[in-house]
Amino acid sequence: MAVRKRSSRDIRSESRLDVLHALLAQGGATRNQLARGTGLSLATVATVVSELLAEGLVAETGSSTSGVGRPTTTLAIRGERGILAGVDVAETYVSTHVFDAALTELACTDVPLDERVESADHVVEGLVRSLDEALEAAGRARSELLGVGVALPGLVQGRAGTMSVVVPAWHWRGVGVLDLLRRRLDVPIVVENPLKAIATAELWLGEGRRVASMVTVNLGTGVGVGIVLDGTVLRGATNSAGEWGHSLLVHEGRACRCGRRGCVEAYVGAPGIQQTLREIAPDHPLTGTQLQRDFIGALGAALAAPDPDPAVVRTLERTATYLGAAIADLVAIINPERVMLTGWTAWALGDRLLPGTHAEVRAQAPRGTTADLTVGISTVRGNSAAIGMATLALERFLGDAGLLTTRSPLAL
Repeated sequence: MAVRKRSSRDIRSESRLDVLHALLAQGGATRNQLARGTGLSLATVATVVSELLAEGLVAETGSSTSGVGRPTTTLAIRGERGILAGVDVAETYVSTHVFDAALTELACTDVPLDERVESADHVVEGLVRSLDEALEAAGRARSELLGVGVALPGLVQGRAGTMSVVVPAWHWRGVGVLDLLRRRLDVPIVVENPLKAIATAELWLGEGRRVASMVTVNLGTGVGVGIVLDGTVLRGATNSAGEWGHSLLVHEGRACRCGRRGCVEAYVGAPGIQQTLREIAPDHPLTGTQLQRDFIGALGAALAAPDPDPAVVRTLERTATYLGAAIADLVAIINPERVMLTGWTAWALGDRLLPGTHAEVRAQAPRGTTADLTVGISTVRGNSAAIGMATLALERFLGDAGLLTTRSPLAL
């Protein structure tokens, strides 16, 4: 496939994104402040603002004067332009979050899924019910939706018009879930996997606004990464980029649920961390904790105790070594400016996991690649997959309105 060249239209599209990102970050700004914050010329900012005002996505919210010259007008994203829904579909639940156009959350609803039922009809039925309940909680109607973003727990492969969905947990291989979504939701839809969604949330609302290259490491039951290069989420030839959790960490190591041995996920996913504790202290009471979130929460509580259990401390130290070594490989290949840890494991253990992880990254990464590297915990909290999907739905809306040409969310 030929490399697509950036046109003047693409450059204008990126300028619109820069202005929107700045308005989200600051809550409101004048044209002069936007020019200083984005590095764009005042003329470019004025043109972009005029386009966003015409679309109704930005509004003038007030004016001020210093007593010299003309009054300055403050601008903000116009939340009442419409609403967006971000849907996080997991093996055991559907979580729907409704936002206004300024990405302020209005309501959310979780609907449980029976993990024993693997049919696409069952999942889509739960999704529709979750969406309708979230809209009702927000006091809004489907007719107000600018778009819906759906994160599916697997690989969403291909490109718009030729997509397929692979969800190993449900034994899905190209099933007709996308057709079902089209039929049940008569609104613009974007689908992605959670890794791309989480990277998008970080790009719009987190550290991604400040850098050109970044890796977002999601830690939970499984693990994976969202990669941002030159301000754009990396998707790969078939939209499968980011499956770092199934790259090799230990040759002929632990069995992974993907069928291979020695994967990163088998060591730094929540079950892998529990296995590390089991290897260190087979009879430790936490090794029998059934639910993964309960185990990680209990591990965090044990680490916070005045006199932490030595086995728990060793488990954390070993996990930090595994995680740091695996991230060092990413740093060697991608050379990002930021590595941000996210997900419920990172939030529960991050303050204690981060120092050892960062030290191991610096020890294992090639010389020079970490000189300007920051490793931190994401500040985007809540359901970042749902936040990211709502943001991707906003990107689709901007694309449909002719305001965005440099993003390619997978639209139905």
